[in-house]
Amino acid sequence: MGKIFKYLSRYKPAIAAVILLLVLQAYCDLSLPQYMSDIVDIGIQQGGIAHVSPDEMRGETLAWLSAFLSEEDARALQDAYALKEDGNYKRKHMTPDALGELDEMLELPFMLLYSINGDSSMGAHAAGLPAGSSQREGMQPIEGSGKGIEEIQAMLDSGQLRKGQLQAAGEAIRQQIGSALASQRARLAVRAEYEAMGWDLEAYQNRYMLRTGGKMVGMAIAMMAASILVGLLSARVSAKLGLDLRGRVFRKVVGFSQGEMEHFSTASLITRSTNDIQQIQMVSVMLLRMVVYAPIIGFGGVAKVMNTKTGMGWIIGVAVGSIILLVGGLMSVTMPKFKKMQALVDRLNLVSREILTGVPVIRAFSREGYEEKRFAAASQELMKTQLFTNRVMSMMMPAMMLIMNCITVLIVWFGAKGVDLGNLQVGDMMAFITYTMQIVMAFLVITMVSVMLPRAGVAASRIDEVLRMEGTVLDPEEPAPAPAQGWKGRVAFEDVSFSYPGAKEHAISHISFTAEPGKTTAIIGGTGCGKTTLIHLIPRFYDVTEGRITMDGVDIRDMGQKELRSMIGYVPQKGVLFSGTIATNLQFAGGVSEDAMAEAAQVAQAEGFILEKEGQYESHISQGGTNVSGGQKQRLSIARAIAKKPKVFLFDDSFSALDYKTDAALRKALAAKTKDAAVIIVAQRISTILHADQILVLEEGRLVGKGAHQELMETCEAYQEIAKSQLSENELSQGILGKTVPEGKEALPNE
Repeated sequence: MGKIFKYLSRYKPAIAAVILLLVLQAYCDLSLPQYMSDIVDIGIQQGGIAHVSPDEMRGETLAWLSAFLSEEDARALQDAYALKEDGNYKRKHMTPDALGELDEMLELPFMLLYSINGDSSMGAHAAGLPAGSSQREGMQPIEGSGKGIEEIQAMLDSGQLRKGQLQAAGEAIRQQIGSALASQRARLAVRAEYEAMGWDLEAYQNRYMLRTGGKMVGMAIAMMAASILVGLLSARVSAKLGLDLRGRVFRKVVGFSQGEMEHFSTASLITRSTNDIQQIQMVSVMLLRMVVYAPIIGFGGVAKVMNTKTGMGWIIGVAVGSIILLVGGLMSVTMPKFKKMQALVDRLNLVSREILTGVPVIRAFSREGYEEKRFAAASQELMKTQLFTNRVMSMMMPAMMLIMNCITVLIVWFGAKGVDLGNLQVGDMMAFITYTMQIVMAFLVITMVSVMLPRAGVAASRIDEVLRMEGTVLDPEEPAPAPAQGWKGRVAFEDVSFSYPGAKEHAISHISFTAEPGKTTAIIGGTGCGKTTLIHLIPRFYDVTEGRITMDGVDIRDMGQKELRSMIGYVPQKGVLFSGTIATNLQFAGGVSEDAMAEAAQVAQAEGFILEKEGQYESHISQGGTNVSGGQKQRLSIARAIAKKPKVFLFDDSFSALDYKTDAALRKALAAKTKDAAVIIVAQRISTILHADQILVLEEGRLVGKGAHQELMETCEAYQEIAKSQLSENELSQGILGKTVPEGKEALPNE
């Protein structure tokens, strides 16, 4: 997970914008339940009266309230209201905090006023007032008679009733009926006050409902807009992240030497560049849209729940604890399997790639059944792992729903008791259920995403492994300058030894020779003697283990790889063509004109079959060059190197697919074209290298012979054995071959 966040840190401004939008969305989402609660409790049950402190009140009501309050609170009440022309008192503009304090101060006197005047079950006896003070006929302070207020005031003035007794009576009633019911009764007293002043209470209620409903609609629209913007930004960030990671992995892989390429299999690198990055891209969207949002809504829901004062906060703890235990248990079981799954995907890709690329060989050996079993085994192992993880994770949703339903039952059970006792209003209980579900859903979202997170974490680790891989073939910090007279292409091996990574023995040992410009150096030897290895050291596919290789006297390790390879025309042992056209392949080096391309094709003896095609140079080449023959592919590869006009030609057994006549014609044309370049040829056939200026004979990685053909035939036993295995007695007897052309064969170049 840490690696995914590291990748996302490159997009801090966009992520900051996403977080701000998520906070806005969460604020709107968390506000809606409270508005719903207000509509039920205030809009419906209390007629739209949101505050205990009335917007307006009559003078006698103000006097009653002042009589109930302490002197300090009475002064605060007087300061909060201003006298109007009609004799009523209007509440001044107040801050929300000050209004809340005023509501709290007036709740008890208004509740007591309602209890004395409108609820016979809560009379003076229940309140602890003197006998006869509650049921007295005509005691209707709210409805205008004023007798109740005058009587209470008279009792207070005479000392028969003290303010402390009045306040104690109010507290006794509140404790008996509950705080929620006491608040409702206080608002009913305010409603009666509005009614006594002749207000249209239905219109007042409708205004409150429309105002609160409008806020809910506004919040919903803002939440929708924030959600859309979050989705847009998240998609853009994840898409850019995928693009960036693919580019970084590709650039890293392109810079790998053969050693690093062998450390990661081709199938694994393909999986990492596609499937693994796709996993990260998908999870990045989920992280930004859901996982970041879940804690915001979760903690916000907890804060809202604490403000509801329902006394059921412990239910949230039970819910969260149950979810954590469930998710932790499932993750501990599935995490090892998720790590194994990516390796199994690599394995399946490897087997698939081998089978698909080797179909001709498989058919030729009638091994279809065996390969089907091999593919089925890799596929089934992946399937079993996926089934195990899916079965375990499939338990998550039913378990989460069970927890949610149990939590709902707990809330309704204990909430109903609170409503019955008067400590909780119906709207508050509804809001509490909504907030609890939001909290549980937040953890549910995290749980659902957690199914993907472990796999994405493994994918991120695999990509990071590629990105952190230190190359063994690196450019110097300060590349050596080019010689004053320019690069000529003189390649020299100076006591060069090389061993592959992890190998105990050298693949080639103590090789020394010089390949001069305008001359041909040929390398021959038995299979596995190190010919291709030697060729690969020149363009720095590997770096030498011991000794050094120089280009015009400069150690190639002191040169930039791009500059070094720009001077080399390399033709691999197995011709490689890219999907496109013949022209795009021949101009692959870049900056190759059409004339140079046509000339290179002519030299490589490829012009004939190219012009026979309907599209000629624009003829399509399929991936890997599968729509041309082996010989044609080899000639196009040679033409591609010639068109580059390099200083050094490297032919790694590049004439093996050519017939004798084409081979001879190509080498004759090539000799004229490469007279200013150093040519190094790896060959299996002596006929290909007879007239090389210098022939190197390798045996078990060591140089056992060096010289021209005639010299080696006289002095090198290994070369003689190769000649005897390839040439007839008649050819060997003809002046050590080359003086007389064998009957039925065309003369070799320069014969």
